[in-house]
Amino acid sequence: MNPSSSPRSLLGYLHGQFIGTYGLLTLTALLFLIFSVTLPDTFPTLDNVSSILSNQSIPAILALGATIPIVTGKFDLSIGYGLGLAHVMVMQLIVNEGWPWPLACLVVVLGGAVAGALNGVIVEFAQIDSFIATLGTGSMMYAVTGWITEGSRIVPGPDGLPAAFTGIYDSRFLGLPVPAYYVLAVVIALWLVLERLPLGRYLYVIGSNPRAAGIIGIPTRTYSVYAFAGSGLVVGFAGVLLAAQQQTGNPTVGLDYLLPAFVGALLGSTAIRPGRPNALGTVVAVAVLAVGLAGIGQLGAQFWATPLFNGGTLLIAVGLAGYSGRRRLRTGATATRQSLAKQSAAPTKDGPP
Repeated sequence: MNPSSSPRSLLGYLHGQFIGTYGLLTLTALLFLIFSVTLPDTFPTLDNVSSILSNQSIPAILALGATIPIVTGKFDLSIGYGLGLAHVMVMQLIVNEGWPWPLACLVVVLGGAVAGALNGVIVEFAQIDSFIATLGTGSMMYAVTGWITEGSRIVPGPDGLPAAFTGIYDSRFLGLPVPAYYVLAVVIALWLVLERLPLGRYLYVIGSNPRAAGIIGIPTRTYSVYAFAGSGLVVGFAGVLLAAQQQTGNPTVGLDYLLPAFVGALLGSTAIRPGRPNALGTVVAVAVLAVGLAGIGQLGAQFWATPLFNGGTLLIAVGLAGYSGRRRLRTGATATRQSLAKQSAAPTKDGPP
């Protein structure tokens, strides 16, 4: 912003900048306030906040996993299928194979990273569009899930699952559910990688201009595979949490998380750092969806209200981001014209007095 611009232009620029950066965060606070006034006995309570944090932890983690390939301009549509396979594999290894739960969880998380890396290899080296490639691999994951479970649930025996395993989801710390701290840890890790490490800068360059990234010497294919592997790692971790939450192996449950994860990841690119996928924006986007869905659920909304709210929130947020972007462009163009006009009107040293 040119400091010589008029106060009106400056205010317009700051207004557009605020909407683009903090619009979703403001919407979250506004929704929470509205539902708190409407439902004063149930909504603004610690139990309700804890329930929201617990219930939305897995969608939030999955959305963060989906964000990583989006940074490079790719999409991983297999994350819902991968989540279903991961949680079924955890149950299979613990219940039917008798593995110690820490070993089963570690193998599944690392297996998620391997599956993600395979997605990256197919996309980058086989030169298949990420939509098509990950949809195909996701369908194969779904087939493997059905093969393992034979189309039925994996149910623990009379002794149930180890208490330490279920405790990784059911426990509380400082009055809040432990899964909320998992989300915080993933956000911090992803923020550090994307915003503070060279790896993150390379991924952003690849996403904005892969040809330029290749010209300056960035191995675009390798780093894209890293992005898919990171996504798979996060999806594997989310699958472990889902198994600890559900305590049964349901071969179809992962598909329910696909749309919310992508809505959160795409909405996240309109907040905090508009036009750029980022971890903080993704968490804010998930918070909007979580507060909104919790509120309309307590108001007695029907089942179809959830996809309606997800789609409507996506349209509103993208519209706000587009409005703020156009406003910034108009303000910048006005400032440039004013600056050029002042320069042309100013007398030069060699000109007439």
